[in-house]
Amino acid sequence: MTQGFRLAAASGLHRGDRPYQQDQVLMLGHPRIQGCVMAVVADGMGGRSGGRKASDQVLMTARQLFAKYSPDTDSAPLLLKQLVEDSHTVIKLTALSAEQEPHSTVAAFIMNPRGECTWIHVGDSRIYQFRKGRLVKRTRDHSYVQALHDRGEINEDEMEEHPQSNILLGCLGMANQPPPIDTHVIPELGPGDALLACSDGLWHYFTPEEMGALIAERTPRESVELLIDEARVRARGTGDNISLAILKLEPLPKGSAPEI
Repeated sequence: MTQGFRLAAASGLHRGDRPYQQDQVLMLGHPRIQGCVMAVVADGMGGRSGGRKASDQVLMTARQLFAKYSPDTDSAPLLLKQLVEDSHTVIKLTALSAEQEPHSTVAAFIMNPRGECTWIHVGDSRIYQFRKGRLVKRTRDHSYVQALHDRGEINEDEMEEHPQSNILLGCLGMANQPPPIDTHVIPELGPGDALLACSDGLWHYFTPEEMGALIAERTPRESVELLIDEARVRARGTGDNISLAILKLEPLPKGSAPEI
């Protein structure tokens, strides 16, 4: 790194207009290594108990794996793949006793102390990378409408309003196929960069430009609160559960030592 940075982070969770909460979110600093951070968003599906059991299992698995993780000797991509595979296995076993078949999405990332970042996702929970408010990259949903978009049959705007936008082609807990494994490595994040992980209960109501500009201008905590409040307004009483986690790399004041 040629320039130090400090980390600012926040997460948020809201039931929306649903009768119960099935989303779960985690923003976790490493217990032994300063500047190493993990974020996880899990959107559970499968009835009141089934969906919550599934998303709870994702977070429990993430905590256990991250506690053992060492950025100097371990592979972040392999850890995230293990998170997906282990959660998928346990969720399938949970289905044997749950009142409804549990499933979950997952969007998770790990940032190491020097700014290297790896993310993974399954389903339609997303991760966005912004640089000074502008979108650099986002995950591609494992969904029917994303497949239509990839084939050129619909555009980005039509994806959001498509009547079958809730159909997933991949998630944790599916009985007949393993979850898709999509990882992405960012070699180095730096000052001005930000990551947003969120469920579809949030991103459905915003353009990337809106989210990126807000995150660039506000603290993560302010951004979380404003995004949830505006999503509730735009949902007009029909909103899904909302979960999000924001990690922002802020430049250090001149003359300060790096806080990484």
